[in-house]
Amino acid sequence: MLVTIVAATPFEVDPIVEYLKREFEEKEAHLYRKNHLLLRVLITGVGIPLTALQLGLYLAKEQPDLLINAGIAGAINKKLALGAVVNVASDAFGDLGVEEADGRFTDIHQLGLINPDEAPFESGRLYNEGINDFSFLEKVSGVTVNKVHGYAPSITSFIKKYPCDIETMESAAVFLACLQTGTNFLALRSISNYVESRNRENWEIALAIKNLNEVLKEILDLLQKE
Repeated sequence: MLVTIVAATPFEVDPIVEYLKREFEEKEAHLYRKNHLLLRVLITGVGIPLTALQLGLYLAKEQPDLLINAGIAGAINKKLALGAVVNVASDAFGDLGVEEADGRFTDIHQLGLINPDEAPFESGRLYNEGINDFSFLEKVSGVTVNKVHGYAPSITSFIKKYPCDIETMESAAVFLACLQTGTNFLALRSISNYVESRNRENWEIALAIKNLNEVLKEILDLLQKE
């Protein structure tokens, strides 16, 4: 069974990589084996373009049985605790479109450039139907942006247009690549901060990374038992 862990940055998955180096056989750089489980770690770089490029190149030559996208995210839904690890059930591209003369944002679907119901989109969103095997994780809705929000007025208008739970910089690209190639996938995010006026002193990055990697280890333990 080939499992691929995909992350934007090395630091988000450093703990699970250290675990793999201890507990698995390193077959080659970034590729580990233990019994029937073969695991590859792919670092794409930050953001939609780099993630899309690296996944396109990778999925053109490899067919993983499961791809796990792992990273940290900002929570729009403040009922989500800092450090909570969530399973992204649906996502959308949140800043692909045009800014109108009056400041309103019109997305690519509203412009008629991409039909909102053209597969794999459904009403302008992307859905992962294959997440029920990991029901111990809370399911959330996401939106993916090139520029994370940190200015109160823009946050207000953004949330009005996209009333979702979390904001990420990569997950919609993962959804699109996996849905288009028929790849089973999970998009996991650990909450490092709330989407509010930018103040890094309120962030809990270390806690988010710790919890994220604990969940990754739990998933790998489950997969080893299959």
